[in-house]
Amino acid sequence: MAGGTLAEFTDDNFEAEVLKSPVPVLVDFWAEWCGPCKMLTPIVEELANAYAGKIKIGKLNVDNSPVSASRYGVNSIPTLLFVKGGNVIDQHVGLLAKKGLQAKIDQFLK
Repeated sequence: MAGGTLAEFTDDNFEAEVLKSPVPVLVDFWAEWCGPCKMLTPIVEELANAYAGKIKIGKLNVDNSPVSASRYGVNSIPTLLFVKGGNVIDQHVGLLAKKGLQAKIDQFLK
């Protein structure tokens, strides 16, 4: 993941990076073998750069970090979790077009 502002979340850093973040967080649960996840990656990377400073956007590989995925009931990927103040505010399961994701982020940031 070479995106400049795209974070990498893991079971080890989830609490510090996501739950205790001073800014809202968008977590993209994904896996290498997931086709729709790969289609979503460039959109997430682009939006991480566009929204830098307003929201922390990052990816969590469910194969490498199964505890966090299990804790939040992630059964299908891609799953997007919108977290603010340590609480899940919104969730989206499945591929989302750039405009749709932008609209969700804008609503989340209000």
